[in-house]
Formats: sequence, structure tokens, C-alpha cells
Amino acid sequence: MQPKIIYLRCVGGELASAHILAKKVGAHGLSPVKIAQDLARATADWKGQTVTCKLTIQNQVAKVEVVPSASNLLLKELKLNPSDLKKVKNVRQKGNLTFEQIVDVARQMRSRSMAKKLEGTVKEILGTAQHIGFTVNGQTPHSICESINNGELKVPDE
Repeated sequence: MQPKIIYLRCVGGELASAHILAKKVGAHGLSPVKIAQDLARATADWKGQTVTCKLTIQNQVAKVEVVPSASNLLLKELKLNPSDLKKVKNVRQKGNLTFEQIVDVARQMRSRSMAKKLEGTVKEILGTAQHIGFTVNGQTPHSICESINNGELKVPDE
């Protein structure tokens, strides 16, 4: 039997609503309450952030896997207080990351990137950091991206 894959967005570390999960997993013969508990356990590291989860269902057994986005990884690198993330929606964060942290996040996102080289993935992550409102080494992510284009800043090879 082919495994069924369902993608869900949920708040990390919190129980998802059972009646919403019932629509998605009830047809597969799974208990929505048990799935909600599994999701809360799997997303405990992402407390306060909305994160995507991949639910693989085979033989009425569900396996939960967290699929974090670039913004989730950047927020985790900054180690923000989880309670701050839920108070206000769509807030522009303040924070300063190092270039090494950006490269680490780019390596984690490499498999899902459309870029040919790691350098392109780093630029994608810098764009995400620009949107969130972070600085990199005290500079704007756009100026770091220009430094990479000019050859002043080298991105390490994969």
C-alpha cells in the first residue's frame, strides 16, 4: 500500500485542534487526538512558531516529521523568547546574525533550494533575513549580498 503524505501547519509545542485534524486524518482511520499529541511532541523545539509538518501515513500508522521554513530556521538561530512570537502577528523582528549562521541555515535548506550552488542558497536566506528585519554582521542583508556579488565575501563550498 502506498503511503499517504499530508502537510499541516501548526503552532510548535501546542496541541492542534482535534476537530480540524479529524477532517484530514479521520478518513485514514487515525485518531485525531493521538495525532495532535504526536504533533505537539514533534514540534516542541519550535515552541511559539508556526511550522509545517509532514504526516506520512502507512498501514494506519502516522509518522510526524517537521519541515521548517527558512524563516523558522533563522528565528531559531536567533533564540528568541517563544512567548514573544505569539503576542503580535506579522511583526518585524530585530536581531543580528553572523554570516556563519546564515551559511548553516543555507546548508540545511540546500535540498529544497532551486539554486545551483550554495552561494545562491545563501542569497535566498539573506533575502528571507531582509524580509524578517534581521541584520547580518551589523549590516543589512542586501549589502552582504552585494559583497558576495562583488567577490569581497566568499561563500564556502558545499
